[in-house]
Amino acid sequence: MALHEIIVASAARFPDQMAVVDPERDVRVTYGALHKVSTSVQRLLEEAGVGPGSRVGICAPKSIGTVAGIVGVLKAGAAYVPVDSTAPPSRNGYIFADCSVDAIVADDKLLAGLNDELGLMEVRPIEALSPLGVDLVVARPPADRRADRSIVAPANLAYILYTSGSTGKPKGVMHTHTSALSFVDWCSKIFAPTPSDNFSSHAPFHFDLSILDLYVAFKHGATLTLIGESMGQQPARLAETIAEQAISCWYSTPSILRLLLEFGKLDTRDFSALRVINFAGEVFPVKHLRALKSVWPGPRYFNLYGPTETNVCTYFEVPEAIPEERTEPLPIGYPCSGDRCKVMDGDNEEVAPGEEGELYVAGGSVMAGYWNLPERNAEAFYNDETGTRWYKTGDMVRNVDGCYQYLGRRDRMVKRRGYRVELGEIESALYTHSAITEAAVIAMPDEESGVRIIAFMNWTEDASPSIVQLKQFCAKVLPKYMIPDKFSVQPSLPRTSTDKIDLQRLKDLEA
Repeated sequence: MALHEIIVASAARFPDQMAVVDPERDVRVTYGALHKVSTSVQRLLEEAGVGPGSRVGICAPKSIGTVAGIVGVLKAGAAYVPVDSTAPPSRNGYIFADCSVDAIVADDKLLAGLNDELGLMEVRPIEALSPLGVDLVVARPPADRRADRSIVAPANLAYILYTSGSTGKPKGVMHTHTSALSFVDWCSKIFAPTPSDNFSSHAPFHFDLSILDLYVAFKHGATLTLIGESMGQQPARLAETIAEQAISCWYSTPSILRLLLEFGKLDTRDFSALRVINFAGEVFPVKHLRALKSVWPGPRYFNLYGPTETNVCTYFEVPEAIPEERTEPLPIGYPCSGDRCKVMDGDNEEVAPGEEGELYVAGGSVMAGYWNLPERNAEAFYNDETGTRWYKTGDMVRNVDGCYQYLGRRDRMVKRRGYRVELGEIESALYTHSAITEAAVIAMPDEESGVRIIAFMNWTEDASPSIVQLKQFCAKVLPKYMIPDKFSVQPSLPRTSTDKIDLQRLKDLEA
């Protein structure tokens, strides 16, 4: 089965069931209508030369029309390449040129910037989407920017998600229909969705969290409620929408849940429809998770783990009660989506249970590879003696009785005074302070000491803390060699378009 066949099947079973709701534009569409309008997009794309093996860019704010565009791309046999519509045109132009897209489904107001990057494009409006209140177009890049069919993409490629690359250029993560459905099918078993469910769509479509939102909802004829960028950053409006739309299955980063907890006035509304709360993308400080469960005690909570390259490869269901004395984050849990995991050392040897090492993942949900980066693919995978292909996540973990505990990023470990320091461990310790709601730690090179550790934080008490107070607190929760050299109190910490704390911007700020 392919991803778009999920929508076709649900349209046949539930033609009058509401498929997608856009509360900001006050627009909604049934499964029958979504199937019809996405077919119109498919035909327009095919007239523009799109077919199996093509890549099609998506550059538009979240809307029902954008969803129909994505489905139309899949129906045409192509892979969609979504980008952040608020990002600089230079970045999006680079991505579309790197993929040699055959066409771009774009908001017409964004065409000028893309034209500056890609050259003069043929443009046709998607008239079928005008009743949905959006002005989207199909733009065809110049011939020298279109897909080279001699470049053979992996079989049944469904989408390419671009993530930040260590070289400074974004890299494309390729997923097939099979790898996506491996995760979607697992979600179906664990969350038991029904047509009466209402899924949130908080993650932008260029973020891997959107795969659960879109395709698990569509597979079961459930409703998908779109949360746009502006609403997604306003906790009061967001809380109101969750209650009014009776959302039952929520998925976001922990940062958004913390904002809802702090500013959403959750005790003033009816959230009884909520039955599943999933979070992923970053560590959820246990004090915030415990506080959220005290306000929303009814739903089941799941910590879903997995880099974009693996979809979700481990999960952990949060227990009903989190002991008050617990301060360390909960585990990332057990393998899922039909995947296998093992913990390896730097020589590709499996470590003993309980010892720390890098998490390797193999199985159906793992990506096909990075687009057009053969050297990076060779580094990212390890092929064992049986021929099994393991993706090296770069995350350090410990296996305790089959349950994996996340220790931090391999690239966030630094040597200081001869000791190995995991920056995430310092962040976890800072979160134990009652006045710290956000914390992020970076390391900067230093000529004298080799490395300086800087802690950024959001402080909720009226009086700002002194350096002495912060050092004294850290001395109680951290060994001396892990105490930061510098503390910076900020009104809020910068975030990426996928709602993670933007560590690179903090480094730029410090520099």
